Amino acid sequence: MAFSHRIAALAAVVAIPLGIAATSFALTDQPKSPEVPTRVELDSGSPTPTPTRPAPAPTPTPSDEVVSRPPVTDSPASDDDDDASDDDRDDG
Repeated sequence: MAFSHRIAALAAVVAIPLGIAATSFALTDQPKSPEVPTRVELDSGSPTPTPTRPAPAPTPTPSDEVVSRPPVTDSPASDDDDDASDDDRDDG
């Protein structure tokens, strides 16, 4: 008796998903194949350009500026000095 229950359960596990898949496939619409036109026609005339105002004269680029180096500090390069001020530190 236990063997027949196992066979029924196995058949249900296999048959139910297969039945759902077959029903879904049977009910789907088949898309029409795309129709390719035999001849393609393009516009014969080119569009006429619309008159525009002349572009303004480009602004001159700024001359190269010499910038002084930042001051040398003793702190490590990875320290950004944003952690805490000296007043906020608790030295003990």
